[in-house]
Amino acid sequence: MPTPTTPRFVDRVEDLPTIADLAALSGIEIMQALLAGRLPMPPICRTVGFDLIEASEGRVVFAGEPGFQHYNMLGGAHGGWFGTLLDSCMGCAVHSCLPRGKAFTTLEYKVNIIRPAGQGAGPLQAIGQATHVGRRTAVAEGRLVDSTGKLFAQGSTTCLIFDL
Repeated sequence: MPTPTTPRFVDRVEDLPTIADLAALSGIEIMQALLAGRLPMPPICRTVGFDLIEASEGRVVFAGEPGFQHYNMLGGAHGGWFGTLLDSCMGCAVHSCLPRGKAFTTLEYKVNIIRPAGQGAGPLQAIGQATHVGRRTAVAEGRLVDSTGKLFAQGSTTCLIFDL
């Protein structure tokens, strides 16, 4: 398992934690290890430009700001940017509730984009909240907001829970 000096991001799949490493931790322990830098952030965070900033059981917050590389031809963030942030915060909110040896995958998610995000939108927070975590499935909601609480997008997800 990576050490306290683990780089924030790694460049090779061999440097990611193994399934055995992750199975030994509960979901909230994984989220806390990411926050503390004991585990590297998933590569998608660097690609899409967001970072984990808060995690408690059932609630996870990412922060990000779309860069030029995320823009569509109209000069705003592509819908996939919104979807990736919301899928991440909602899925991680579910994961934060799971015991050791359990993991999740997204079965489906829905996103409603309320307003565009682009130059001048400032950093946004993707706030995920688990609303139901059962033995086989889980449900969560997410909101993408600016520093004043203005809603940019919202989403919902259903996740499948499985053994590692």
